[in-house]
Amino acid sequence: TMTIHSEEHIVDVHVRSGVYSSDTIFDYTHGYIATRLFSRNACFIMKIKKEIIPDLREIGRLAFERETMRDVYSPNNVWVQFYTGSSRLGNFRDWILYGKYIENLCTGLPLYE
Repeated sequence: TMTIHSEEHIVDVHVRSGVYSSDTIFDYTHGYIATRLFSRNACFIMKIKKEIIPDLREIGRLAFERETMRDVYSPNNVWVQFYTGSSRLGNFRDWILYGKYIENLCTGLPLYE
């Protein structure tokens, strides 16, 4: 499921698929995306690159398009691959940088950038 909070510039994406379940926050105000993978008990954070990641209006349009026209091909799919190296727990400076929504999602989990 996807929830778009236009006034807060936040998109929540919840994937419920057994071992592949995850929650993702797109925080357009702070410019970061965080994905919490439940099977790994970890949070992966990346900077929003405007040339790759759709803006808030576009992501809403793509979600509507996909929901209403499931067989329409969209060239705007983005795949991200994270390499697990060293992780760390978030600290006060991280949460100022990433914002309260990502803090709520990732507090207490190892962070991978």
